[in-house]
Amino acid sequence: MLTLSAQTQGFLGRARRGFLRPLVRTVLRLRHSVRGSEVSVIAIAAFIGAPVGLLVSAIHWLILRLHAWAFDLSVGEHLSAQVHMESLRAIGIPVAGGVILAVTRHFFRRDRARDIVDPIEANALHSGQMSVRDSLRLTLSAFTSNVSGASVGMEAGYTQIGAALFSACARYLRLRREDSRIFVTAGAAAAISAAFNAPLAGAFYGFELVHGSYTPRALAPVALASLVGAALARVWGGDQSLLFLVTGDFHVATWVYPACIGLGMVAALIGIVTMRAATLFEQALRNAAAADWMRPIFGGVLLGVVASASPQVLGSGQGAIQYHLDNHWPLFALLVLLIAKMFASALSLGCGFRGGLFSSSLFLGCVFGGAVASLLAAAAPETAAQQTVLQLVGMGAMGAAIIGAPLCMVFLVLESTGDLPVTIAVLTGVVTASTIVRLRFGYSFATWRFHLRGLPLKGAFDVGWVKDLKVVRLMRSDPVVVSLETSVARLRKDFAGGSIARVFVVDGDGRFHGAIETALLYDPHVEIAAATLVAADLASGKDNFLLAEEDIRTALARFDALTVETLPVLRSADDRRVIGYLTEAMALRHYTEALERRRGEDLGMPIRSDLAEKSGGPRGDGDRLF
Repeated sequence: MLTLSAQTQGFLGRARRGFLRPLVRTVLRLRHSVRGSEVSVIAIAAFIGAPVGLLVSAIHWLILRLHAWAFDLSVGEHLSAQVHMESLRAIGIPVAGGVILAVTRHFFRRDRARDIVDPIEANALHSGQMSVRDSLRLTLSAFTSNVSGASVGMEAGYTQIGAALFSACARYLRLRREDSRIFVTAGAAAAISAAFNAPLAGAFYGFELVHGSYTPRALAPVALASLVGAALARVWGGDQSLLFLVTGDFHVATWVYPACIGLGMVAALIGIVTMRAATLFEQALRNAAAADWMRPIFGGVLLGVVASASPQVLGSGQGAIQYHLDNHWPLFALLVLLIAKMFASALSLGCGFRGGLFSSSLFLGCVFGGAVASLLAAAAPETAAQQTVLQLVGMGAMGAAIIGAPLCMVFLVLESTGDLPVTIAVLTGVVTASTIVRLRFGYSFATWRFHLRGLPLKGAFDVGWVKDLKVVRLMRSDPVVVSLETSVARLRKDFAGGSIARVFVVDGDGRFHGAIETALLYDPHVEIAAATLVAADLASGKDNFLLAEEDIRTALARFDALTVETLPVLRSADDRRVIGYLTEAMALRHYTEALERRRGEDLGMPIRSDLAEKSGGPRGDGDRLF
């Protein structure tokens, strides 16, 4: 082993420090400049959109090549566009994919037991924080599912890895909470934009689903990331990166617009049935006492049986959309395919294949619109010219019903057709479908899954900041406590003249046993027996307290339920020692200032409150929010 002299080691140490110090200083300056500059945030979001776009394009390219190899297709052909397939491949490949997923889940049960935070949950509850490792795991599961022909899309994997990369960058740069949420939104938008070559649709997918709202501050970084992602996808794949291509001039008949309302109503019903069916499959397998890790194998078998009769249920449906826009099937064949695709998508999700329903919902809508057009053409042949328009309306309405991003669907059709009358017809169906689903069901596919997990989320609206406002950070840490055995006469002497409004009574170990309003000490009935009474005799409200780790919403609800103005703060439910107290007025003041700050960040005009600007006082003195 080589041993260096002390002089040499000292020289190397000085050289290393001399090299690292400028590097560290540069990194710290970069973090500081980015954190304080909205322009820097915009520029970095646009820059990171490029690798996300390239990554999505590369994954899509690889999936097409693996589909060609596994299912014996020509290079560039889409799996879902096939009308004939060997039964051995149709059954064997999904089963093989199910086996791979089952084996990996069996041997990595520790990872499987941990829920993966997706972009919507990250923005709603975790300040835009995502795990790159978990996101890679989900993306690989979605990749395996998609390659094996499961009736789901890669969109969930694309948005997961895109948002995770942006989140990691935001974490490294130590961006503010709202900027981190915007970065996650930009990552998802760039991924969807690259996947479908639709920057407007990608941006509004981010606003509607991942961010939960449109804000001026988020516009530039999300839009630029989406544009760059789409640009890189076009550089990689050209026209092949388009979701679908519709040529020719459209003439939308007047009767189509009211017909879109009825089409949207039925699309909403189909969407709700599809989302509930996935849950029913999952519950049925649980009731059958099947091991969780074995479910993908069972699902692969059933999916393969369906695919051997109707190959277009395999895959996301992206290629099948173009096929049915170019080819018109009879009504009965379309209805059979519609039911088969609904069954296959619900089965794939319920049995543990990973993926999204973005492309699948569009395919369902395309088939549904074609079926409606065929039905109308049978009754009135002159309506046949509107088949493509009805298919596009069906796609938008079904996508809005299941995915829950109505403007995203409208812009997707606008970018694909460039036709305003068609877009207005699509908007009619989209508004109808999304309104019915919201009022009658209340969830999109993503939020429905949260509901099943017990998370009370209806969207990506930031509710995590409420949980961050802990009682321990808001309380005053100078409570006045007295012993159980303290005499009332001593209390009257110590707290004469109303100097203290309330004292907290504790035992010898400091555990809370109630509170005494000092005004009660001067009650005539108490004054008569003051010489014989002790604090324990007057203490009340033993169960009226707050815990240090409870959030401000819980505290405000407790104040309202108990109709009191002040509550002691205990360390924990087991350790009942009093560490502070909180008044309702203090809690409301902090809550109001936090709301003002959130509103200011949304508008791009941060509001500096008096509390936030204070630099003095220890943490937990009730005067500092963050």
